[in-house]
Amino acid sequence: QVQLVESGGGLVQAGGSLRLSCAASGRTSSRYAMAWFRQAPGKEREFVARITWSGSSTYYADSVKGRFTISRDNAKDSVYLQMNSLKPEDTAVYYCATTRIQFLNPGTSSGAYDYWGQGTQVTVSS
Repeated sequence: QVQLVESGGGLVQAGGSLRLSCAASGRTSSRYAMAWFRQAPGKEREFVARITWSGSSTYYADSVKGRFTISRDNAKDSVYLQMNSLKPEDTAVYYCATTRIQFLNPGTSSGAYDYWGQGTQVTVSS
């Protein structure tokens, strides 16, 4: 069974930075797309960023474009989210997600992903 474990969340002032990490285990290959989603209190889970299995292509939600950077290390089967210029509206639980099909490039819908981490809280104070 694939497991995803996020880390790196915390409390930061507006304008600050955080780096989230997500490590996958329970699979023999890292040739799977990975993504970050977030969910604020009382709101639906929303797409943040996605990276293809090779790392050659990334895609971002408009709300984070230019501020967040997704990257991966296939040797460690891990994905990262560097978050700069944080805003109070970035406050949410951040989830890492991946698929069960190799080489697939899923879209931005949460239904396209099969495995999820437990989430890590990011709080941005004003």
